[in-house]
Amino acid sequence: MNYQNENVILKLSFQFALNVVEFANTLDEKRKYVLSKQVLKSGTSIGANVREAQGAESKNDFIHKIKISYKAAEETQYWIDLCKSAKNYPNPGKLSEEVIVLKKILGKIIVSAKGKN
Repeated sequence: MNYQNENVILKLSFQFALNVVEFANTLDEKRKYVLSKQVLKSGTSIGANVREAQGAESKNDFIHKIKISYKAAEETQYWIDLCKSAKNYPNPGKLSEEVIVLKKILGKIIVSAKGKN
């Protein structure tokens, strides 16, 4: 996956997905299955949609897929915050900061793509 080194959002979203997988495993070990599945689905969806956007058929298609990634990041942040605040749940560690960074980058990509003619 050499191209990921050249594309920051691909690289960060892929690494974030790996970190989410690890956290979901930790949740499973603690028998927190419902939140494990929620964070796993939304957290890995971010990078999947970013990757799909790379093959977009048009600028509007690209923007749409990046917006889906942004929405998945919002949802993931919710689940991470819930885990962070709930009693007897493992701490999500750096995932909180990572998802905020992803949202900022995705937001800038959306604004930038909309501004280009």
